[in-house]
Amino acid sequence: MTSCVYRARRACRAYCLCGSALFALLTANGATSAQTQLPEVVVSAPKEKPKPRRVHVRATPAPVAPITPAAQLNAKADAFDAGRSNLYTTIGTTSDVISHATIDALPEGTNATVEQILLQAPGVSQDSAASGLLHVRNDHANVQFRINGVMLPDGVTGFGSIFDANFIGSMALVTGALPAEFGMRTVGLVDITTRADIFNNSGTVGVYGGSHGNTTPYAEYGGTFGSNCPTATPAPGTHSLPSADCFAGVQYYFTGRYLQTNVGIENSTPAYNAIHDFSQQEKGFAYTSTFIDPTTRLSLIAGTSYSTFQIPNVPGQPVGLNGNPPVSSAFGITNFNSAQLNEYQTEFTQYGVLALQKSANGFDGQLSYFTRYNELHYMPDPVGDLLINGVASDILRTSYTNGLQGDGSYKINSAHTIRAGFTASGEQTFVGNSSLVEQAPAGVAIDAPETIVDNVSKLGWLAGVYAQDEWKITDKLTINGGLRFDQMWQYVDANQLSPRLNFTYKPFEYTAFHAGYARYFTPPVLVEAAPANIALFNGTTGASTSPGTDPVLPERSHYFDAGVDQKIPFGCSNPAAKDCTTLDLGVDAYYKIATDLIDNGNFGQALVLSAFNYAQGIVEGVEFTAKFHSGNFQAYANLAVGQERGTDVVSNQYLFDNTTPLADLGGLTLRQYVDTHWIYTDHTQIVTGSAGAVYKFCGRPAYAAETFGDELSWCGTRFSGDMIYGSGLRSGDANISTVPPYTRFNVGVAREFLLPDDPKPVTVHLDVINLFDSVYLIRSGTGIGVFAPQYGARLGFYLGLSKKI
Repeated sequence: MTSCVYRARRACRAYCLCGSALFALLTANGATSAQTQLPEVVVSAPKEKPKPRRVHVRATPAPVAPITPAAQLNAKADAFDAGRSNLYTTIGTTSDVISHATIDALPEGTNATVEQILLQAPGVSQDSAASGLLHVRNDHANVQFRINGVMLPDGVTGFGSIFDANFIGSMALVTGALPAEFGMRTVGLVDITTRADIFNNSGTVGVYGGSHGNTTPYAEYGGTFGSNCPTATPAPGTHSLPSADCFAGVQYYFTGRYLQTNVGIENSTPAYNAIHDFSQQEKGFAYTSTFIDPTTRLSLIAGTSYSTFQIPNVPGQPVGLNGNPPVSSAFGITNFNSAQLNEYQTEFTQYGVLALQKSANGFDGQLSYFTRYNELHYMPDPVGDLLINGVASDILRTSYTNGLQGDGSYKINSAHTIRAGFTASGEQTFVGNSSLVEQAPAGVAIDAPETIVDNVSKLGWLAGVYAQDEWKITDKLTINGGLRFDQMWQYVDANQLSPRLNFTYKPFEYTAFHAGYARYFTPPVLVEAAPANIALFNGTTGASTSPGTDPVLPERSHYFDAGVDQKIPFGCSNPAAKDCTTLDLGVDAYYKIATDLIDNGNFGQALVLSAFNYAQGIVEGVEFTAKFHSGNFQAYANLAVGQERGTDVVSNQYLFDNTTPLADLGGLTLRQYVDTHWIYTDHTQIVTGSAGAVYKFCGRPAYAAETFGDELSWCGTRFSGDMIYGSGLRSGDANISTVPPYTRFNVGVAREFLLPDDPKPVTVHLDVINLFDSVYLIRSGTGIGVFAPQYGARLGFYLGLSKKI
């Protein structure tokens, strides 16, 4: 009963009582004037006192705090972020998501590179910087990076990571049979979403460093400005959004980081300190967005990275054994200490994305312009490389890409969501090779070094278009089917129409099955597919030992994937509740049949990649995952078993020696063996594992009194640890062996606390990397496309200090 009805009933009863009393009074007066009569006395039992009527009192609603223009803008941005997620679907795939909070909590935190963070995902194996840093499901490269839904184009692969983990809000590794909207690079999608909690006019400054000469200062800041919208008070339970007749303002964020270290890339010896391995690296990232009208958002992303690397040396390398024929004297020098080699590499990257997003009446769309520039320059030691390797190559690679991407989704009804889109890009590349060699007209090197120049320039184009329908047949079964067409105009022109089909089935509330099939078309990386004019080197110490310069072809494959995920809640009915204890289990199996399987490797002293094709390839494996969450504790574990094999080299055959019979290959040359046998690719690792755990006390920073006063507590303290396991990458002639297995553990402890009279916390953390100082090989220096040995990072102690501002 409402208060108004209650008051009306009270008034009605009052009017009735007053009327009855007035009527009785008038009647009594009339009787008295006629005759005086004694009243009749009636004795009766006392009546039960009526129970008081229950009064319903409504609680007074709590006053709603006014919403500032900045908060209104954040609310609208969040709504558009949700709309952007409608553009894409991952139906029928496997997605492993790691949040910014988890990244920050693990050892090294946001000081770790994106590639190091991805090693904690299922099926991701570690490799050396020279070989791409990591592999997903034993594939070489073929990983697509997206930021806020926009694909970053290919560039030049180098040692350094171009991303700073500070700006990552969440990062998902999506694998399996990808829907039609994802093309070109398809073994895995690294889907990065920028942080949404960084526009509150605050930031962080910090420094991190320790062993191996590691020092890295960094800073980040984000906020809003320019709004002319008034402060609003929304209705209870609603969000206040900017009105159409005011400017909502601009959100912005930027971060910058500098790193110097004495272990720029992997140590080439098992010693604790590397020889000639100093590196300096700089990274920057900026994001800004604004609303043009109530249904349209414009955002800009820009990033840059510049790195210099010394190339680590291996002492004791002999002189006069390499080259075709070998070089025993260069510039009159016949002896050289390989520990004194002076090779360098510089890498420069810039990228940008301008995106226009529309969200209205069931439609979500985004049109984006993207650009990326890469430059890699390898500089040899002229005398040392000539004596030790028989050739000293100065290599410059540049790539400049511009393109457009459009994606749209429309929800026709509760059962069907249609998605369609396109991408088109042009890439101008330059591959310059200035090689110092010696003439050898009679099979003997002459000490008169000369330079041979082999430069290649190419403008290549890529285009793709797709359409798909997500059909929710029942509340348990969803199917996503689509078609994709891709076209490449590069050193080879080719195209393909690719069907995709995925489904997800949830027979029970916490059980989900998924499966999918995808036809893939994968163009080679343009700079890695650049042809070499090997005839220029005939009669010199740089002559090829094998003929064959057929162009690198696009890879075509059939991909099958299926798996199941089971969520087990403990002691709660809703696993989404923050205080619920849950265990997530998953298993996923995949099988890939490839034609013209793309691979690449380092085939000389310059640590740059060159591509080639196997005529046929097979990739297969299974992955097991587990995640546990209970209050302030979380843990995960992953185990993957898989392999990739190929046979018969059909492009850039000159990279494979065809002159030297090898006893461990049955007297065949490397080229003969590969062309007649199924071999493991050099980056195959049969078993890969990772695990980690984080525990936070109280889930909040420690108050000043809990740190500096008499009320000491564990609040604000965090313990973490992670590990990786590898059974070993391939090694030996034709990859017939493996390097030894290894396990590496990292641990960390952090304390977040408030200073007196300061609401913004300070964080101090200590990390120990490679806790047991395990000495392990990543690469042995043998195997197809493997030029030098590389060892994993040794024991290191690192201290970090950061302050919110």
